[in-house]
Amino acid sequence: MVGLVEDIRRAAELLVQYRPFIAFTGAGISAESGVPTFRGRGGLWERFRPEELATPEAFERNPRLVWEWYRWRMEIIYKARPNPAHYALVELERLGLIRCVVTQNVDGLHQRAGQHCVVELHGNIWRARCMRCSYKLVFREPPREVPPRCPRCGGLLRPDVVWFGEPLPEEAWRTAVELAESSQGILVVGTSGVVMPAGYIPHIVKQHGGYVVEVNIEESAVTPIADVFLKGRAGEVLPRLVEEARKLLAHG
Repeated sequence: MVGLVEDIRRAAELLVQYRPFIAFTGAGISAESGVPTFRGRGGLWERFRPEELATPEAFERNPRLVWEWYRWRMEIIYKARPNPAHYALVELERLGLIRCVVTQNVDGLHQRAGQHCVVELHGNIWRARCMRCSYKLVFREPPREVPPRCPRCGGLLRPDVVWFGEPLPEEAWRTAVELAESSQGILVVGTSGVVMPAGYIPHIVKQHGGYVVEVNIEESAVTPIADVFLKGRAGEVLPRLVEEARKLLAHG
């Protein structure tokens, strides 16, 4: 415990001295809100085959099955609420210690918590786009019709998320890389660090001389390059990090 206290203090010192950082988040932060992760023990890929549910081929083969799975996920996320880790990142943004959150998550919980700058590398489960006319729709709740149809042309809608085998959205990726290249530090929260190319973001910061602070319940692919590794639940560690940073800011 003493080690964690010291590590949190060191992380806060880096955040204050080299502000503003960027944050990089993965499924672990949303898991604390009850949203299932994909990897790790109990992850979704233990029960579902990616090629059957999260590929363009799967959608072409059986759009109803894919949408039923996404609606099930949307129902879980709809009932979920941002947790203390989400709100801690909002506070770090308010304090000027982080300038943006780059996330691999598609649940929209960062925005619901009040985060102003969010770059979504893998899309958003609450958006859909038409396969025929490219019209984009934002859902306020899980769709009743499965598969849903485009209100403009009647074409088939697909979830506006990145599936296996698809490239990341160009603008989101370009923005994330620019943020990583120009930041002096990155706060990595709840990611395995193995999903590429998103997983390169912490490495880009490191390669440009920045600091890496990681918060995770276990070591990840990011840990070997972390300057400070804070082991624990994000909802417990991040609020403590905020408090320590506040003290440092108060003392100039």
